[in-house]
Amino acid sequence: QVQLVESGGGLVQSGGSLRLSCAASGRSITTYAVGWFRQFPGKEREFVAAISWSGGTTTFADSVKGRFTISRDSAKNTVYLQMNNLRPEDTAVYYCAADRTLVTASTYPHDYWGQGTQVTVSS
Repeated sequence: QVQLVESGGGLVQSGGSLRLSCAASGRSITTYAVGWFRQFPGKEREFVAAISWSGGTTTFADSVKGRFTISRDSAKNTVYLQMNNLRPEDTAVYYCAADRTLVTASTYPHDYWGQGTQVTVSS
């Protein structure tokens, strides 16, 4: 069983940066693709970014391209989401999810989900 724990969220001003971490415990996720998703109040969860198990493939939602990057550190069993030039519309709860397949659909039944971390961007 894998437990995913997100961290790094918080309050930041518009134009600022945050780095979210998705730390896995219980077993290695080196063979899992990992995605980041976010959920706005009262809205469905949406895809943000994903990285393949090897790190060789990454994909991003159009709304974050050029501002967010995703990376992974296999030694630390952790995936990161670097968020730059944050905007108030990025305010949401951010979740990471792991699956054997790189999936961008937020409704896909990923094998594992974290509990989420709040990101708030003030204008």
